[in-house]
Amino acid sequence: MKRPMDLAYEYIKERILNGIFLPSQKLNESDLAKEIGVSRNTIKKALLKLEQEHLVQTEENKGATVKAYTLEEVLNYFEIREALEELIINSSTLRLSDEAIQKLETIHEQMGIYLNEGKFDDYSSLNKEFHKIIYEACSNQQAVELVNMIIAQLMKYHLRTILVPGRNVDSYNEHKAILEALKNRDPEAAKKAMRTHIANIRKVIEENHNFLM
Repeated sequence: MKRPMDLAYEYIKERILNGIFLPSQKLNESDLAKEIGVSRNTIKKALLKLEQEHLVQTEENKGATVKAYTLEEVLNYFEIREALEELIINSSTLRLSDEAIQKLETIHEQMGIYLNEGKFDDYSSLNKEFHKIIYEACSNQQAVELVNMIIAQLMKYHLRTILVPGRNVDSYNEHKAILEALKNRDPEAAKKAMRTHIANIRKVIEENHNFLM
């Protein structure tokens, strides 16, 4: 059975990542306590944990709000992610099992089906699964933790980039290039493909920030 603090933390975090709680929105401790069915002290602890993950910010006498990022901050995080993703895939390329490679192929094929059917939420879910398999094979799990933290912070932007015209097809092709490099067990090609993928997401956000932010 989950502790009250864990329940409160997961409840608030899920709503931040899903866009129910919007950037700069005030998080009222009393309202959240009633909504979740826990004490205000439990909410305080949950918000503190979320602040440590850069999803919430608190100010004295003003309480907690959902963290809002500037365009510069978002682009900086993607620059950091690009470097970390290269490190991760360099480690994973020769460590992925044949079974994992086969699973990546199956996921990528299904991503294409969802793309053709316009099922972008399902496409995004498989996108996350695709990267998760690569992360699991990495020997440097600290790098994976940092990437997952960045992904959580910027989830809103990840989910909306797929709606930018032409981005969905580009995304599918970028994953294809990553897959081919992994199938060939070519770390340099895998790093190049992953670097291109993350750099292109960053570029899409930079060019469409009025729509995405």
